[in-house]
Amino acid sequence: MCKLVMLLCCLICVSGADGVSVSVMEGDSVTLHTDVETNQQENIKWYFNNTLIARINGNLSDTCTDVQCNEGTERFRDRLQLDNQTGSLTIMNINTTHSEKYTLQVIRGSNNETIFNVTVIDVPAAGMKRKAVTEGESVTLDTPEEKKTNDVMAWFFNDILIAEITGDQSKICTDDQCDERFRDRLKLDNQTGSLIITNIRSTDSGLYNLKIKSSRNRYSTTSIKSFTVSVTDSGPSSTAVAGICAAVAVVLLVVAAVGVIYYHRRSSIKGEYHLHIV
Repeated sequence: MCKLVMLLCCLICVSGADGVSVSVMEGDSVTLHTDVETNQQENIKWYFNNTLIARINGNLSDTCTDVQCNEGTERFRDRLQLDNQTGSLTIMNINTTHSEKYTLQVIRGSNNETIFNVTVIDVPAAGMKRKAVTEGESVTLDTPEEKKTNDVMAWFFNDILIAEITGDQSKICTDDQCDERFRDRLKLDNQTGSLIITNIRSTDSGLYNLKIKSSRNRYSTTSIKSFTVSVTDSGPSSTAVAGICAAVAVVLLVVAAVGVIYYHRRSSIKGEYHLHIV
């Protein structure tokens, strides 16, 4: 009877035989959530396969060193972050070598384990998208896919937050926040999250980053897409060209008039000279 009770306890403590399936694109970040609030009586441990990679013991927390985690491969160098409040684990700039089983162990009187089966999808390096546009035109910075209900999207221009969509709510930076750079010239597509810049100027040239945070069951992913925008001078406007042409015409007329006057004066002087000789 005692053995049966112990077996039942072990089965209850494991959150699902198959665990939580996690799919993430290479280069993104993923956060594996504990769904608990830690206190000093709790002990939280994270394992990659059978290797301890992070832990919280009371009010102390630490992640493994490269030697402890990587066994010479430097698999997790500068990639792990541990939330001291929840014990959630974030793996940054993830790659295919991180595709394996992650085990969360929460000890609070009894052992409670959750298994995360992480699959990292290998994708071709998209690199930074480049946009070349002429001053005065409009440009659209497209999102890689249609926005999902729980997605949080944030647009940055040279590390300054300029636009954000949370659920059905969108927000564009005020003039003070943007230094009046984008006054009345930013638009957000609430369906896709794409950013539109109208009447673009040379001062709008620079780096634009889109940060997308997607929440799923027991985990969330964060991806960053980059755009570099180059704005070229459109040259003088038609009005300016007309003005320049008019000015050139006036100058030519003045030069012609001066030439005619000079010619007549020279002719007049020569005529007087011949008259005196005779």
